[in-house]
Amino acid sequence: MMLAAAALLAGCSDWQGANTLPLPGLAGQGAGSYTIQAQMPDVDNIQRNSRVRVGDVTVGTVTSIERQGWHALVTMSLDADVQLPANSTVKLGQTSLLGSKHIELTPPRDAAPHGRLHAGSVIRLASSGAYPSTEQTLTALSLLLNGGGIGQIQEITQELSTAFTGREKDLRELITQFDTFVTNLNDQTDDIIAASESLNNLAGQVAAQKPVVDKALETIPEALEVLESERQTFAEALDQFGKFSALAADTSNQTRENLVKELKELAPVLKSLADAGPALTRGVGALTTYPFPMSSLSKWFRGDYANLTAVVDLTLSRLDSALFTGTRFEGELTELEMQWGRTIGQLPSPYTSGNPLIVPYKLDQGP
Repeated sequence: MMLAAAALLAGCSDWQGANTLPLPGLAGQGAGSYTIQAQMPDVDNIQRNSRVRVGDVTVGTVTSIERQGWHALVTMSLDADVQLPANSTVKLGQTSLLGSKHIELTPPRDAAPHGRLHAGSVIRLASSGAYPSTEQTLTALSLLLNGGGIGQIQEITQELSTAFTGREKDLRELITQFDTFVTNLNDQTDDIIAASESLNNLAGQVAAQKPVVDKALETIPEALEVLESERQTFAEALDQFGKFSALAADTSNQTRENLVKELKELAPVLKSLADAGPALTRGVGALTTYPFPMSSLSKWFRGDYANLTAVVDLTLSRLDSALFTGTRFEGELTELEMQWGRTIGQLPSPYTSGNPLIVPYKLDQGP
């Protein structure tokens, strides 16, 4: 008997009331049920055996509540047919104003569902929260009624009525214009978003160039000081430039007629020069490559062979005209050649003034 009592006391060491015992008929205790956990910032009056609901339907039971750091760790047992995404949210709810509290499981609303809750899953603290409690609702209502300006609504209504009396047409026009403004603003939403993104990109580029901007901001004051110190010089330069402009304008006005006349006289020269342009350019090209014109150079030299046709005149008259023209020996070789019986293409010879066939032979000018 004593051993049975000791065993009973040992098994009831965690006794904290009737909720400590598993109650029959609760959800989440059937075949195939599984256990999950949720980290919650506050569990308020949640106790063991409290209901776990999905869409106002009871699907499980709270089996234990533990402290984990600065938040609570709630263990729940769910029915086998409960299928929820792995990123579901958990909140502390209340069935009615004076009803009991329960745990509410909800699929995610701000993200796409993925995965599936299974035995051993843990819903993290970031996905947990609580619906407003009765105490919070009454507190907010009390604040609104006592200090929220409810008593001034009548006075505000009377003042608005007084202000708009006789101005109904203007008020109606104002509302119409405001509606048009809102409509146009809504139509420009994409442009406003694009402008905001462009401004954001510009800000990013400016931020990326922060060292350059800082250097510029440090340099600009020095540059302004230089401009300030040279202000008188700039003013004098502008004054002199103004005088120069006036003088140039006066000179242009006085010489305008002569300038026009000279330009008209220059026109034929320029036209002739333009007409001679092709020949002039060809001549310049030949001059720079003399004695091998570029136009025929490709025909003369091909690969490692050069095509050359030459006529070499070594007659005494040609040598005389090439080497001794204008010297004291001019005509000597020509006369010698003519004494040998060869003419130079014309009769009489310019050197003998006679027929070279009958001119007297000089013994000292030939064999």
